[in-house]
Amino acid sequence: MNKTARPWCIAILISLVFPATVQAYPIDGYADTGIRRIEGVRRVEDGIIKGRKQPPGALLPTQSVDLRLLDHRNMDLPEPDPAFTREVLALLGDQSNRYGVAVLDLSDAASPRYAEHRGDFRQNVGSVGKLLVALGLFQALADTWPDDINKRRQILKSTVVTADEFSHWDHHKIRIFDVDTNTLTRRTMKDGDQGSLWEYLDWTLSVSSNSAAAMSMREAMLLRHYGRDYPVAEAEIQRFFAETPAKELTELFQLTFFEPVTRNGLDLEQLRQGSFFTREGKRKVNGGGNSYGTARSLMEFVLRMEQGRLVDEFSSRQIKRLMYMTERRIRYASSPALRDSAVYFKSGSLYSCREEEGFECKPYMGNVKNHMNSVAIVEYPPGENRLHYISTLLSNVLRKNSAVEHQTLGTRIHRLIERANPEPQATPAADRAPATAAAD
Repeated sequence: MNKTARPWCIAILISLVFPATVQAYPIDGYADTGIRRIEGVRRVEDGIIKGRKQPPGALLPTQSVDLRLLDHRNMDLPEPDPAFTREVLALLGDQSNRYGVAVLDLSDAASPRYAEHRGDFRQNVGSVGKLLVALGLFQALADTWPDDINKRRQILKSTVVTADEFSHWDHHKIRIFDVDTNTLTRRTMKDGDQGSLWEYLDWTLSVSSNSAAAMSMREAMLLRHYGRDYPVAEAEIQRFFAETPAKELTELFQLTFFEPVTRNGLDLEQLRQGSFFTREGKRKVNGGGNSYGTARSLMEFVLRMEQGRLVDEFSSRQIKRLMYMTERRIRYASSPALRDSAVYFKSGSLYSCREEEGFECKPYMGNVKNHMNSVAIVEYPPGENRLHYISTLLSNVLRKNSAVEHQTLGTRIHRLIERANPEPQATPAADRAPATAAAD
């Protein structure tokens, strides 16, 4: 918090009158996290520097980016509601056999509604698997310092990570903001690039950097191995990965990224990140398994997060905040219907093509494989959450722009949830009971 803040009553008044201009999460998170990118976003929002401003739904303050089901920790995923499932299925059109979808309407948390179509349809979920990178790292943090949240925060903020061969290679551009010069650099990661552990997690999820994900995985494995001796010197890191037998590295990888899945009540046969996200990472460490997910397993992941049951409350809360901190909204989250909603989002895609007469291969339009995967929590209006639902969506619809298809479905699902939860009608003033005067 800003130690020079005005009295609380003035602050509250300002927030009520000018909600869109309040420093907002992620842009008020720099002091706590040291993530320079979000300080750049704050300065854009405040008009200090030029740049793309955030949609209204992305302007929640940090304290409002929180877990919504702490009072419903014992809630299990309900059985699919037949009527609700039919409504969701109708949105998919004639390609429904190419989708796996789950929608959990939590607008009335006491009476949740669940729709599922091909919930066990399994495919490689691409960058959605980076959520499991975060899970593995936060699990290692919690196991190392189970009773010391402040130490975990310190490790996240102060540990300097230096990009090395594990980061090779990636086309995703990271955002490097210089807080002294107000300069934003967008480029692919280079050897020697430095950032805090927080920043590497941010690059992993905000811009889906494969390089950052691989470096975060390296750090999670090191933390799991060295425990309270973490962080270790760069020379020791290089020695460890060069001299440790391949079988032991595979075992450490699985201890770091497989074991947390099962420990947190999830099915490893339905949700798994089986390898590094970079070519060099895969060469250095054999993860020993394939990567995949299902709509149902991803729904269970997010549900546990909202309940504070992924590792613990602290870890669940930080993972959710990282999902809110995206550089920009794309694919499902880019739906115009969600502009005024708080959206917590991760997507992943994989596509491939072969020669086909009359067909031009384009991004997200493969004719051999066209995987698009989306995970989204939606809250509307932000801070009030009259609508609160989770969508998990897998598709392999060939020859169609899957990014556009998911955007369209984002709109259709939101409208469906709106119709099911209409806004209460205000009581006319003439019908209201007269106020009762307080007794002296």
